[in-house]
This record gives sequence, C-alpha cells and structure tokens, in this order.
Amino acid sequence: MPSISAAEVGEWLGSGGWFPTRDIGERADDLIEFRVNDAARQGSTLQAIDPARRFIHSYGELELPLRKSSEEMLIIDPTVGYEGDVEDFAECAAGLGKAIFPVGAETHEYGLLVIDELGRFFYRHHTGFYFLGNDELEAFSALLIGNKFVDAEEFYI
Repeated sequence: MPSISAAEVGEWLGSGGWFPTRDIGERADDLIEFRVNDAARQGSTLQAIDPARRFIHSYGELELPLRKSSEEMLIIDPTVGYEGDVEDFAECAAGLGKAIFPVGAETHEYGLLVIDELGRFFYRHHTGFYFLGNDELEAFSALLIGNKFVDAEEFYI
C-alpha cells in the first residue's frame, strides 16, 4: 500500500497556508456555532466536541489540493454539508458509541470529513461512512494517497 511521510504531509499543509501555531480564533467558534445552529434547524442536535474545536481552530478555512494535477480540494470548514446530513451523523455516532462533528469536505466525491470524540477521522461518502485514520496525519495521508478506506462499521460497538 502506498504511503506518505509526515514531512510530506507537513509540506502539503504548509503550501496551503498552515503552520504549527495557526489558530483562526473566534472565526473557528463562529463556524462551529453556525453548524450547531444548522443542525438545530434540521431538527437535530449536534454536539461541538473538543477534538473538532481543536482541529477547526488549527486547520479551519484551509483549501488544500488533493491531487497535483486536478482541482480536487479538501476544504476545512464545518459549515459545508447537505440537507439531512445530521441524521447520517447521528446514525454513525450511535454505531461508534461516540459523538462526531463535521470538519470539512472534499470536492471530488463531495464527501464530508468528520471527527469523533477520540480524535479519529471518518469520511461520509454517499455509499456510507469510512475510517480515515486515528489522527489528522493519518487522515490527511489517506486522503492524499487515495487509499482504499475501511468501512466505519468495523469500529462500531
């Protein structure tokens, strides 16, 4: 299986404007609040969890190319989603036994990136939820390489 180093992921992030001490401050809180309020508008509750807050503060509003020769992008923005997505989140969270929160999307398949209470990343594709990694490095690596993702149900309790 192909792999990518942490240095290569760091270089990719840096080319998109990220740096280790980056924090978008109140803007992150506004994005999170918008998403929580949108879930309420959809008739559901979405809990803003600490791993999502930390991730959005550090990576929020980045738009990163996923393939060198294409326009596929990873957009780190919890407000990106679709009508009814919180129902899907609730189903996945129930299976995992952990709250999840959306943190972004990719523009090729229009899948959503979510994080759970343990800091694990999952990908909401139209065919279901898939595990990306135990942390952002693993998740970014999986998205960059395009590895075959593991069905999230493997992580259900």
